[in-house]
Amino acid sequence: MRHRSLLILTTVLTTGALTLTACGSRDDDKKSSDSGGTQTVVIGVDAPITGDLSALGLGIKNSADLAAKTANKAKTVPGINFVVKALDDQAQPSVGQQNAQKFIDDDTVLGVVGPLNSGVSQSMQKPLNDASLTQISPANTGTELTQGENWKSGDKKRPFKTFFRTATTDQIQGAFAAKYLYNNAKIKQVYLIDDQKPYGAGLAASFKATFTKLGGKIAGADHVNPDDRDFNAVVTKVKKSGAKAVYYGGEYPAGAPLSQQLKDSVKIPLMGGDGMYSADFIKLNKKAQGDIATSVGKPVEELGSAKDFIANYKTAGYKDAYEAYGGSTYDATWSIIEAVKIAVADNDGKLPDGAREKVLAAMDKVKFDGVTGPVSFDQYGDTTNTMMTAYQVDGGKWASKLSEVYKP
Repeated sequence: MRHRSLLILTTVLTTGALTLTACGSRDDDKKSSDSGGTQTVVIGVDAPITGDLSALGLGIKNSADLAAKTANKAKTVPGINFVVKALDDQAQPSVGQQNAQKFIDDDTVLGVVGPLNSGVSQSMQKPLNDASLTQISPANTGTELTQGENWKSGDKKRPFKTFFRTATTDQIQGAFAAKYLYNNAKIKQVYLIDDQKPYGAGLAASFKATFTKLGGKIAGADHVNPDDRDFNAVVTKVKKSGAKAVYYGGEYPAGAPLSQQLKDSVKIPLMGGDGMYSADFIKLNKKAQGDIATSVGKPVEELGSAKDFIANYKTAGYKDAYEAYGGSTYDATWSIIEAVKIAVADNDGKLPDGAREKVLAAMDKVKFDGVTGPVSFDQYGDTTNTMMTAYQVDGGKWASKLSEVYKP
């Protein structure tokens, strides 16, 4: 699901503290664009800003906002003022689809960052593609989003030319998780659970394929509803199975109570993907100690390339943490900024006619050193950065255990 030019980040961000101004209405933006020849480019952001996943969604919204304000202050694209337009998808595909249409209907929107959930993205991809409106997610990991439904058989076909991401795929994340649990945690017997959503089911399937290939045993498998909070029935099955860990394909609102109820019955760890890697997982779970999660990239706190991002996020005064996807969101937003820069430079310093198509075409040329490391995209729109990290809860915090560039 999860985590910010930077041509070069340090050059941009060391220009001084950010000056924060409230984003005005679209009419106000148009008025300001008419004065002094400045043109306004809106970057849409789609994320769950309210609801159970709002901690991650607000981190996405704020990090995109920081990128836009940094670009404006540094005049990264002379004559262009970037404005972020954030819409709440409530983690619901139907709402995401409505938001996609709102972005399409706003001619000033030249790119969309988000969403958080792969299932929401599935509802947004086609309309945005039909409108030639670039979409780049910092969190979507469903492999089929970029490589098509038949990717498992090796028949990889990019479904939508407009979709990119700065998060790596479930194919990589699930395989990395299986390898870590089998080789590093020395756990050979696992109970597999998923929440039946595209993200959770895809992650669990990828984990299973690699875990069994390594010699691990799936002691049992089950599905749960992501809205459930009573997991006693499945916990009983886990206990009887003799499993030494549970792998959960899903997100922290259900994962936290599942873990706590699991520990009440049998003291084994729960492992999940980047949908679990949130401070809220620990807040919601008094027995999270020892639980494991994987997430894309390396912890931004450990990256020299992220020092200025962290400092400027703090200076900006956002009340919500940047969370798991802050760095990858900043990089996703900056990818659109870079594409706009290329399109404007190719048109004598002004936005070209057919700007959406020109920005989309420029995405193939985008390449820079970002918060999370080198940023570029392959022929499917996938990030070329396949760094993964395994974390474990220790003393009420997520502690990184292993980071590596992973190739399945």
